[in-house]
Amino acid sequence: MSAPARLVPRSRAGISGRLALSAATARGAHTTTSGIPGWLDRHRRSGGTAVRRIPFAGLDRWSFAPDTGDLRHSSGRFFSVEGLHVVRPEGEWQQPIIVQPEIGILGILAKEFDGVLHFLMQAKMEPGNPNLVQLSPTVQATRSNYTKAHGGAGVKYLEHFLEPDRDRVLTDVLQSEHGAWFYHKRNRNMIVEVDGDVPADDAFRWLTLGQIMELLRLDNVVNMDARTVLASAPVAPVALRALSSDSGLLAWFTGERARHDVSARRMPLREVAGWQADEHSVSRADGRFFRVVAVSVEGAGREVAGWTQPIIEPVAPGIVGFAHRVFDGVPHVLVHARVEGGFLDTVELAPTVQCVPANYARLPAEHRPPFLDLMLNASPDRIRYAAVHSEEGGRFLNAESRYLIVDTDETTTPTQPPPGFHWVTPGQLNWLAGHSRYVNVQARTLLAVLTIDAAAREAGAAGQGFSRGRGRPA
Repeated sequence: MSAPARLVPRSRAGISGRLALSAATARGAHTTTSGIPGWLDRHRRSGGTAVRRIPFAGLDRWSFAPDTGDLRHSSGRFFSVEGLHVVRPEGEWQQPIIVQPEIGILGILAKEFDGVLHFLMQAKMEPGNPNLVQLSPTVQATRSNYTKAHGGAGVKYLEHFLEPDRDRVLTDVLQSEHGAWFYHKRNRNMIVEVDGDVPADDAFRWLTLGQIMELLRLDNVVNMDARTVLASAPVAPVALRALSSDSGLLAWFTGERARHDVSARRMPLREVAGWQADEHSVSRADGRFFRVVAVSVEGAGREVAGWTQPIIEPVAPGIVGFAHRVFDGVPHVLVHARVEGGFLDTVELAPTVQCVPANYARLPAEHRPPFLDLMLNASPDRIRYAAVHSEEGGRFLNAESRYLIVDTDETTTPTQPPPGFHWVTPGQLNWLAGHSRYVNVQARTLLAVLTIDAAAREAGAAGQGFSRGRGRPA
C-alpha cells in the first residue's frame, strides 16, 4: 500500500519577514559595508586586467560568416551578432542584435549568521564595466561558461544551483535581458539557501540585504546581474490596497500585449539597412543608438586569463527613472508597457522613462519619450534615489545609465496616465517579477531598490532586532 500523500504549505513560512530583517540589518556578521568599495578596488588592481579596443581582424576565433555577414565564434558557442527586422503598424526598423539562445545561471547563495540572512556576493571582473570589477552574484555564468566551452576552469559554487533542494529555493525564475540588444535572451535568476559550511575565498563576501542596499546607493558598485536577482526575491511588503486590483493590473497588461502587433525576425547582419561596417565597428550612419565593436581582454583572473570578443557599446549614457507618487498613503510607481524588438513576448513593464537622451536631442518635443524632461529636470528635493549603474558588462561596453526615483504630483504625472502607462505598487511589481517576462531588466534594478528599502523601513517600524547594528540603513 502506498504511503499517503503529504501536503505542504504553498509558500515558505516567514520568508518575507526573514528577508525584511536582513534588509533592516545594516551591519553584517563578517564584513563592514564601508570596506566593500576598497575590496573591489584591490581586486581591480591586483588583477591587472587590460581591456583594449581592437579591429575585428584582431578577434581570435571570431569572424564574419561569408554568407550572412553574421559575427560568430568558430565553436558555434557563446553568442553571435546577427541582424533583426522589426515591423510594427507605427513603422519598422532593422538593427544588429546579440543572439544567445542558451540560458545562463545568475545565482546567489543565502545563509543565516546570528539569525540574519546573508548573501554570498562576488567581486567579478567584466570587460564592459567602466570600473571592471563590481559586486556580482555568487554564480554568474552562461551555459558555455559552466560547460567549459572556453577550456578554462570550473565555476565555483555551481553545484548549489544545478540541482538545488527545492525546499531551500527562495526564488527561481527565468528573466529577460535587454530586449533592445538581445534576441529572446533569458537567464535563470535564483536565490538558494544553505545551512552547511560554505568556504568563501577572498573573491567572495557575505552581506545582508541592508548592506547591499547601502552599496546600491553608490555608483557602479552592484552589477546588473545581482540587481535583477534581488528584484525577484519576495521582499516587498504587501500593501492591501492599490489604484488597481491585481486582476485589474493583469487585465490592463494583457490588453497591452494584445494591442501591440509586433513582428521580429532575424536576418543576415550584412543586409541590415541604415548600418555601416568598417574595420573597427558596425554602426548607424547617423551615429545614434549603439555600435558593435571588438575588445581584447588580458589578465582577467576569470575562468580563462584572456580572450577577445565582440561587444555592444551605446553612443551615450542613458537615463532610467520611475515617477513615484503616494495615493492615500500607499506608494506607487508609473510603469510603461514597452515594446522592444528582442522581447520574447511583445512588451514588458519598464520604468516610466528608459532611453538615451542624446538620441532625441535634435528631435521635436512630440518625438521625445513621455516624461523625459521630468526626469532630466527633477529638482534635488524631488529625487528619492539616484545612482549611476552599468548594464551587463560581459556583452555591453561602458553602458551606463543614471537610475532615478522621482517624486511627482498630479500636474506632472496624472492619476489617469497616458495610454501605455499604469500606476502599480512596488509590491505588485515584486509579485510580477516572481514570474517570467513581466518586468524588464531596467525596471528590476529600481525594483530592487524600492523593495529592499521598503522592507527595511517596515521591519524597523515593527521593531525587529535592533541589536548588532540592526535597523534601517542611514
